[in-house]
Amino acid sequence: MVILIALAAFVATLCGGLMALRFKDKLHLILGFSAGAVIGVAFFDLLPESINLGSKFYDIGTLTSITAIGFLVYLLLDRLVFLHAHAHSHDHGDHSEEVEGKQISRGILGAGSLSIHSFLDGVAIGLAFQVSAAIGAIVAVAVLVHDFSDGINTVNLILKNRGEGKFAFKWLIVDALAPVVGAASTLFFSLPEKSLSVVLAIFAGFFLYIGASDLIPESHHAHPKFLTTAMTILGAAVLFTAVHFANI
Repeated sequence: MVILIALAAFVATLCGGLMALRFKDKLHLILGFSAGAVIGVAFFDLLPESINLGSKFYDIGTLTSITAIGFLVYLLLDRLVFLHAHAHSHDHGDHSEEVEGKQISRGILGAGSLSIHSFLDGVAIGLAFQVSAAIGAIVAVAVLVHDFSDGINTVNLILKNRGEGKFAFKWLIVDALAPVVGAASTLFFSLPEKSLSVVLAIFAGFFLYIGASDLIPESHHAHPKFLTTAMTILGAAVLFTAVHFANI
């Protein structure tokens, strides 16, 4: 059952990414949705789950502080390692190539984070089924819905940072396979709740940065703000609804 659900997560992620590739001419709208979805994952899924799992070991302030550390760590990686750079019309020659390389690196950083998150989704499914079939089913519903958004987000992060469609598709495959690998790995180990809660809090910080500093500004750049704002709200609403019904 765990592997079957992980395979369903593979399909959901793949479908989301293929939709992003198919409608990349409407990328600003998809980016707007992705921004809301990424922030929704952080606020409605990762952080609450981290607090739920870690409440026996940490107070809420500690876990939210870990989320803040995750946000700041991603900021440092983005600004100091990959240099948050955008190409301008006057860029040319070697400088333009350098900027393009840095942007692609940022896309890889974001897509890699989403892929690790998808791996943890698979781990969460496997560990939930270790507790009970009912809890496993609840977690599986939430994972399947937001893995569709993960596929969209992975493709968007590559495309918006000057990656080509084929490169985006390769990362989509990595992201789609990640939950399968994560679920399969739980056949061989059990991750303590204490450690898992910290990991989830860190990734909540990562996703808040990606959504607020990367996807939202990019979706609004030179595009109608009403539609992109509506799509951002829709993305957050979809994730909120999915998590809410998964927990009923």
